[in-house]
Amino acid sequence: MKKTILLLALIAISCNTTPKKQNEELPGRLGDKNLTVNNDKRINQDLLKAMISVGLDGVPPAPTVTYDSTSEEIQEYNNGLEPLYREVFGNIYSAVELPGGLMNETKTIKGDDGNDVKLYITKPENANEDMPGILHLHGGGMAIMTAADPNYVYWRHKLASKGLVVVGVEFRNTAGELGNHPFPAGLNDCVSALKWVYENKKELGISKIIVSGESGGGNLSIATALKAKQDGIVNYIDGVYAQCPYISNLYGKGNTELKSLTENDTYFLRGDMLGVMASLYDGIKSTNPIAWPYHADNSMLKGLPPHAITVNELDPLRDEGLAFSKRLKDVGVSVNAKIIKGTVHAAENIFPLEIPEIHNQAIEDIKSFSYNLK
Repeated sequence: MKKTILLLALIAISCNTTPKKQNEELPGRLGDKNLTVNNDKRINQDLLKAMISVGLDGVPPAPTVTYDSTSEEIQEYNNGLEPLYREVFGNIYSAVELPGGLMNETKTIKGDDGNDVKLYITKPENANEDMPGILHLHGGGMAIMTAADPNYVYWRHKLASKGLVVVGVEFRNTAGELGNHPFPAGLNDCVSALKWVYENKKELGISKIIVSGESGGGNLSIATALKAKQDGIVNYIDGVYAQCPYISNLYGKGNTELKSLTENDTYFLRGDMLGVMASLYDGIKSTNPIAWPYHADNSMLKGLPPHAITVNELDPLRDEGLAFSKRLKDVGVSVNAKIIKGTVHAAENIFPLEIPEIHNQAIEDIKSFSYNLK
């Protein structure tokens, strides 16, 4: 009888406590749908202070358009994002000084579509030997921002100060100052830049070519490799370094395949905004693997050059980068995946002074990857 009572008591305790415990153990908004980045215990506190100082904490405002809005309304909304982000980045970078000892050159080449493509070349002064070259593709969701914005100018200079030749590509966007040019316009510009850099390696003092970028630039870095393979020039690329890649087009659609889209939703980025931005690129329902590399099949992935993929722990995009890394590894592509703990989307790029250790490590990781490629 005592054993029966004890067993029933244990069952009752288990029934009453287990669901709550499991819920509490779920990270981010999976465990508490009302959680914000401000009170998620995983956030790096120096980063949080920086986000608060420029108004990037809390819950970002919902987009004023939906998938049911007209294309003109969605275009207008995306156009309006660019000045908002420029103001924020302008405030962050007003106190940032560019590294010295570098030389800059601007080239304008003819793209494969017959359009002009501007390239920003930054490299160490008085270099006496060839060094790895970074073909840098900036972020902005393939929709907004330019390579001439101060945050990207600084990033290229910081990389070059570590003994790299960096070529920033001014590719066409779907919105903003360099829009309205949907897929594949921007990607074609990136591939055109790759061809030019490869053909001019000797003059540039480049020993190998690494395609690199963050967010939308992470998408374009991977997509450039996929397109290069498709076009028979994958040998032009020695490596791909993609940071927090924006590659799934599964945003704001109730997706359960990628947990981080829910877990970290509204932490700097929000899924509905990402979805609206993505809709201008190749359509709302697109799973074209050249536009959205997450959907590439194994035959497309086999034979790609070595990859490094970094993701941010508190980023809605985290799991698509990790899943893509695993698929590369499964087909035999050399890949190194890294989770940057306590950070939101692209924090290591955005806040060089506020989280210097994380920022400097990201720069060193790209340098190390580039120099260690065979």
